[in-house]
Amino acid sequence: QVQLVESGGGLVQAGGSLRLSCAASGGTFSSYPMGWFRQAPGKEREFVAAISWSGTITSYTDSVKGRFTISRDNAKNTVYLQMNSLKPEDTAMYYCAAVATTVSSGKSFYTRPRSYDYWGQGTQVTVSS
Repeated sequence: QVQLVESGGGLVQAGGSLRLSCAASGGTFSSYPMGWFRQAPGKEREFVAAISWSGTITSYTDSVKGRFTISRDNAKNTVYLQMNSLKPEDTAMYYCAAVATTVSSGKSFYTRPRSYDYWGQGTQVTVSS
């Protein structure tokens, strides 16, 4: 059983930065493509960023390109989301997720929630205007 624990959320003013972390345990993190998703009140969960297990391939939703950076440290079993130039519309609960049951190449990444097998409990990000 894979467990994912997010941290690093909080309240920040528009234009500020936060770094989210997601620590994994109970599995083989280094073989899992990982992703970050977010869900605002009354809205569906949406894709934010994804990274291949090798860390060489990343993908972002258009609204965060140039502002957010996903990265991973396989030695620490941790994936990160660096968020800069935050906007009020970035306010949401942020979740990390792992693709654990699909055999993936080092270049594979996934953008659909249904591709992911394990999810963290989420960390709240609130951006004030």
